[in-house]
Amino acid sequence: MDIAIYTLTSELHDEAAVGAVTQEFLGSLGIEYTLKGNDYSDYGTHTLSVIYVRTGGTEGIFKRLLPQLRQQSQAPFYLLTSGKSNSLAASMEILSYLQQNYLQGEIIHGSADYIARRLQTLQKVQEAKRQLNGARLGIIGEPSDWLISSVADPKAVKTKLGIELVEVPISELLEGIDKVTEGEMPDRIYQALKTIVNKHNLQGFTLRCFDLLTAVHNTGCWALAKLNAEGIVAGCEGDVPAMLSMAITNALLGVSGFQANPSQINPETGEMLFAHCTIPLNMVERYELDTHFESGIGVGIRGFMKEGPITVFKVSGDLKRSFMAEGELVKNQAKPDLCRTQQVIQLADNEQTAYFLTHPIGNHHIITPGKNRKLFEDFIASL
Repeated sequence: MDIAIYTLTSELHDEAAVGAVTQEFLGSLGIEYTLKGNDYSDYGTHTLSVIYVRTGGTEGIFKRLLPQLRQQSQAPFYLLTSGKSNSLAASMEILSYLQQNYLQGEIIHGSADYIARRLQTLQKVQEAKRQLNGARLGIIGEPSDWLISSVADPKAVKTKLGIELVEVPISELLEGIDKVTEGEMPDRIYQALKTIVNKHNLQGFTLRCFDLLTAVHNTGCWALAKLNAEGIVAGCEGDVPAMLSMAITNALLGVSGFQANPSQINPETGEMLFAHCTIPLNMVERYELDTHFESGIGVGIRGFMKEGPITVFKVSGDLKRSFMAEGELVKNQAKPDLCRTQQVIQLADNEQTAYFLTHPIGNHHIITPGKNRKLFEDFIASL
């Protein structure tokens, strides 16, 4: 774990005494870290840089350091405190100063277990941001005609996430499919998409998949399910905000998530039904192959995910809005009149169904395994 801990110490305090407290306090956390002391020359180069405010009287020292630190890193300032020697009071003054200057920060204070968990979460967030920075995500074909709100702001995406959006004409995919002469059509689509990923150095893409129904009389569902399982973010219908949500999910959790439509909502109980015709194969316990629901042709995936805790996640294309809600996957179902993968989800807070009915971020949302709301919130807050 690449956590670097820097120190702020008042000159009035005895270094030997403070050093003994430091060793005891940091040792109690049970985490791996590198203690950098008061040498800030490489601040910001580690996955997570933390400032351990060891004593009071350090506010002026931090103020003098701030221009240098801000030049070296744009990440929020994480102020660690043991609560001894007026360190908490000094941290509060520093955080207040940061906020007055429109800079982000957080005081990390509490039990040893809490601090350790918090540092590990923040390290995961920063690691995900580094993974996304410099990534290239493709838009193969334009967004589907019905996605009238699901557009992205490439400048905001580049500025906040470091992601470059790359437009690839659908004709390039169709030509690639024609060049693959072996295998069934779903596997040919998979091979052609993988060629595009390699050619354009993409870490993921979203596909205007419905064009394949008329062009090659098949679907991209099988290809997307396989590519997502291989770690290549692969979204449906040219939905760029959904793709960005999946890319964030993949960076944080190691799976792309299930891109799905809410099909039914009970605003009184918080029960929802999500459905779509593909799901990453590494997210399911088993799966079946069926036809694509809307067209009745090609291949659709009926995936059965493990029942239990889930989190619903979505960001807008300009990254100004986000939604995350925890719940339970109550059951997988297989009714014939819906997209093939169907999940009945009970939201933990039934009042969150109001979001879907009053101010949703498009129609597609991303289902992720586990309770991840706080992790997503921390990621969004760090942008």
